[in-house]
Amino acid sequence: MLKPALYLIPVPLGDTPIDQVLPAYNREVIAGIRHFVVENVRSARRFLKKSNPDICIDDLTFYELNRHTPATEVSSYLNPLRQGCPVGVISEAGCPAVADPGADVAAIAQREHLPVVPLVGPSSILMSLMASGFNGQSFAFQGYLPIEAGERTRRIKQLEQRVYAEDQTQIFIETPYRNHKMIEDLVRTCRPGTRLCVAANITCPDERIRTLSLGEWAKVSYNYQKTPAIFLLYK
Repeated sequence: MLKPALYLIPVPLGDTPIDQVLPAYNREVIAGIRHFVVENVRSARRFLKKSNPDICIDDLTFYELNRHTPATEVSSYLNPLRQGCPVGVISEAGCPAVADPGADVAAIAQREHLPVVPLVGPSSILMSLMASGFNGQSFAFQGYLPIEAGERTRRIKQLEQRVYAEDQTQIFIETPYRNHKMIEDLVRTCRPGTRLCVAANITCPDERIRTLSLGEWAKVSYNYQKTPAIFLLYK
C-alpha cells in the first residue's frame, strides 16, 4: 500500500515515449493514488491514461491548480492527505513545483509537516544545463524576462553582468512565439563573445541543443518559432 504523502509526479516534456523518460516505479506510485492536483485536468487525464492504460479515470478526483485558482482554495486540496490518502501533483510538462504552481501546495504540505516525495523525471532546466557546456556549479533560473523593451534590456544587462562578476550561468525561458525576439534582443544587448545556448524540444525526436557566441548567433540561421525552448547565458 502506498504511504500517505504528496507525490510530485513528472511528465514528459513533449511527445516522447513514457518509458524513455520516466522510471517504472512512477507508474506504481500513480496506480496507488486517487487524488491529483493538476495544472490542467484534460492533459493530466491524458497523461495518466497513457502511463497506466488500465487506470479508471472516472475513479479519480482532480483539483485544478493554475494561475486562475483562488489562493484560498489551495490548502483544501491537501484534505485527502490530512485524512491519510496519498495525493499526486502533475504539471503540464516536466517536474512539478519547479517554475510551476505546484510549488504552492508543496509549501503548504511542508509547513504542516506532511511528507513530500519528489519522483524522478525530466527537467528542462537541468537537462539544458547538462548539455550547454556552461558552469554547472553555479547557476540561476530566472523564469520569464520582462516584456517591455526598456525593462527587458536592463534585465539582460544585469544577467550578463552576473555571468562575468559571479561566474554564474543564467537560465531563463520565453513564450515560444517570442523565441526569435529573445535571441535578437540578446544579440543586440550583450557582448559578442558572451555565449548563448538554446535548448529546444528536449527529449523529443527533434531535440536541438546549440551553444554559440552571440556574435555567431547573429550570423547563423535558426528556426525556433512556436518551439518550447530554454535559454542559457554564460561567458
